[in-house]
Formats: sequence, C-alpha cells, structure tokens
Amino acid sequence: MRAPLTRIDTTPTLPDSADAVVIGAGIVGVFTAYFLAKRGLKVALLEKGLVGAEQSSRNWGWCRQQNRDARELPMATKSLGLWEQFSAESGESAGFRRCGLLYLSNSDEELSKWSSWCDFAGTVGVVTRMLDSKEASQRGQATGRSWKGGVLAPTDGVADPANAAPAVARAVLKLGGTVHQNCAARGIETAGGRVCGVVTEHGTIRTRIAVLSGGAWASSFCRQLGIRFPQTSIRSSILSVSSGQGELPDALHTAAVSLTRRGDGGHTLAISGLGRVDPTLQQLLYASRFVPMFARRWRSLAPGGLEGFRSGHEGISHWRLDQPTPMEKMRILDPIVDESTIRLTHKRATDLFPALKDRVITASWAGYIDTTPDGVPAIGETDAVPGLCLAAGFSGHGFGIGPGAGHLVADLVTGSDPIVDPRPYNPARFRDSSWGKVADF
Repeated sequence: MRAPLTRIDTTPTLPDSADAVVIGAGIVGVFTAYFLAKRGLKVALLEKGLVGAEQSSRNWGWCRQQNRDARELPMATKSLGLWEQFSAESGESAGFRRCGLLYLSNSDEELSKWSSWCDFAGTVGVVTRMLDSKEASQRGQATGRSWKGGVLAPTDGVADPANAAPAVARAVLKLGGTVHQNCAARGIETAGGRVCGVVTEHGTIRTRIAVLSGGAWASSFCRQLGIRFPQTSIRSSILSVSSGQGELPDALHTAAVSLTRRGDGGHTLAISGLGRVDPTLQQLLYASRFVPMFARRWRSLAPGGLEGFRSGHEGISHWRLDQPTPMEKMRILDPIVDESTIRLTHKRATDLFPALKDRVITASWAGYIDTTPDGVPAIGETDAVPGLCLAAGFSGHGFGIGPGAGHLVADLVTGSDPIVDPRPYNPARFRDSSWGKVADF
C-alpha cells in the first residue's frame, strides 16, 4: 500500500517560458520553487507523477539537528526556523511542530557517541542534552523498561510527510507559480553552452535556470547530459498503526525500533538504517564509490531482488527527448514492501511498547532513499551545463532540511548571499577520488 498522501489540483497548461524551472516536486523541489516565487521569479514546478509521492511522503517526518553530520548541521538549524516561517507566511500547514526528539539506549558505545556529538553541538549553539539513567527511564516509561541513558533534543521536531510537500506546492500557486503533475521533464536544451529550455513530455519551457531535484532519478537524468553523479538507492520499508489507548512519545528512537506520532494520532514505526539493496546497472557503475558506505552498514543492509530493474530509476541507457522516458513508464516509485522487515518492525515495536499491542496496522510501504558516497547531498550549479543546479542525493536526511536546501538553491541561482556555506555540498567534490569522508551520523 502506498504511503498516505494529500492530493492537490495543479496547473493544467504548460507555460511557454519561465524564469526558473524546477524538476521534481519532492520536499526540496517544492521549497526551491517556493523561495524562488517569493523573490518574484516566474517559476514552473514539474513533477512526473504526483507532488510529494515518492520519498518525501514515505519518510519518518523527523526535522532534526540531533546527530546530524557536521556538514549538514547548519542547514538543519536554519530549516527548523524556516518550517515555522513557512506556516506563518503562507497560511498553509505542513504539520510542523517542535515536539522534541528522544533517544534512548542501553549501549555504552552508543551513549558515548551521542555524548561526543552533544559536546560538538554545544560549540555551535545547538540545544541538546544527555539524559542519565533515571531521567531516560522516566521519559521512556511507555516502554516499561529501564535505560542506561539517552539524549533529548527539545527544539527538534516533526512535520507531516503526507501533507508537507503538497502544502508547499499550494503556497507556490498562491505566489503565482505554476505546478504541473504527470508532466515528466525529459531533458535540457542549451544555447551557447548554457541552459535555454527544459523539454517535457508536453512541450518545452524556455528558461535560463533549471533546478534538478529529482531524488532517486537524478543520476540517470544527469547521465543524459554527460554529467557523472554517483548515486545509489536503498529500499526502506516502514509501517503505520492506528491511534489508541496509552501514552506514547511523539518521536522516539532506539536501536531496536523508532516511532513517530502522525497527524492522525497514529504512529509510524521503523527500524533505523535497515534496508534492501536492489542491484541495478547504475549501482554497478558506481560500485567502487559506495564500498566504504556499504562496508560500514553491512549489518543493516541486505541484498534485494530485481525491484530496482523493474522500477527503472537507475538505468544507464540514454533516452530520446521525443519518446517516452523511463520516468513516464514509472510515474511514482512505489517499490515492493519487504514483508520480513514489516513483521520484524511490528514485533519489535509491540515488544517495546505494550500500548501498541491493541493497535492495528493501517498501512505499510517502501521507498527508495537516494544516497551519495559520503552521505551528504549535492547542491550547486553543474560545471558541465551552466544554468543547471543540482539538488539531490539527500541520503535519507532530506525531509527535515528541505526548507534550508530549497532556500540555498534559490540563493545560488539568484546570486544572493547563501543562507549557509554552500561549499560542503558542491557537486564538484564527486569528480575525483577525494570526495570526502562518509558521514558519521
């Protein structure tokens, strides 16, 4: 079953021209379009399927600073304020609230790692604190267990994956932008070496600025333009349960299972990091780049099946602009749920939280998490095609930092002072073997 998603009506007619065209209406794409439209640009937002229908509606909904890689932390901090600012300015609700995030553990090694991160966070003004056994057990009383310790991130929070991207897209429309669903971008036209148009299945939009926020499809799209962008995807399966009796935390992580309260009062349940690696030709092409990441995560990643080939998002072929592309054949990536993961997640959750035993499973779904070799997104103009800005490879961290990422892209393409230092995200870092260390968190 697909993840819950709010459906919206969008613009029926494709414009002949736009100041900027954003390709992909996940959370990063919609916020990019929103911040560009706020600056008075005429923006066209393209989505091959439905707004927010892929990973942006299939994640936990966490908007966190806690345990972020140092390179992402400034963007995560800015994003929390931007989530709040969006609701206040747009009149739309993305379901964001600073409920705080709670982490509990009985592992000395894990607690030591969290403590080191908290020490680092204090040097950059991030509010987070370690919990001793007494307070961790009290805050985790819904588990009925004692805990050695934990972490509380009181200013972090959650947003609603089912409604967030659609809410931002509605705000784009209010600002005069256009939003086009079931309209795949097939490629980029250039003149004098730079972007002059975006070719879609319904016609060409003349523009000098194109933003590629295509999620798991970004690398194969880049390949059409002669751009090598190392990217692979991991299939993750999670579930939701109904609301019911018994007090449960809004957002809690443990090594066994994590849960998040949903907007309808139910909870999303997941096991952090657990996933399937479905082999694809693109994955083989960039295999050497991902060896360190796969080596670090070998306990939580298992071989998958042929789902990646069926989905078509990681093909290596070149397509014609006057013929249907793989994106039109697979409008929404809706991979097969790994039932063994769902069973394990539900068992762990009901073992840990007795209040869940009487709640029914309302849905289960899978999604492809697009990943870079170093676990940090690629954001910035491409050298090969001036005028094309890449915003992809968010490695499972993109939902919470979507507002900051969209703001940064808008800054870069309009020549404004960037909201955060853009250098750690520069796509050029993947051109050689010195692409940086794998994210620790």
